[in-house]
Amino acid sequence: MFFRGCIVLLGFGFAVSGGVSIIGYLNLLAMGRGFIDYLIFITRRPECYLLPIGIIMITGAIFYNDEKKSNDQI
Repeated sequence: MFFRGCIVLLGFGFAVSGGVSIIGYLNLLAMGRGFIDYLIFITRRPECYLLPIGIIMITGAIFYNDEKKSNDQI
């Protein structure tokens, strides 16, 4: 349980960091770039990959069931 809590917090930190980076790069649109240019730019930035990694970590920690099921219950 403690390990899963740490994974959730680490994933949350990754997701926040990646989300802030993606929002920060929205300034490219104000500088006259197009939306397609923005999407191409954020796919090439490694810090923007932290958002999906964090979401996957949070989802995995929440939905992963590590309890062993006994065969006594039918």
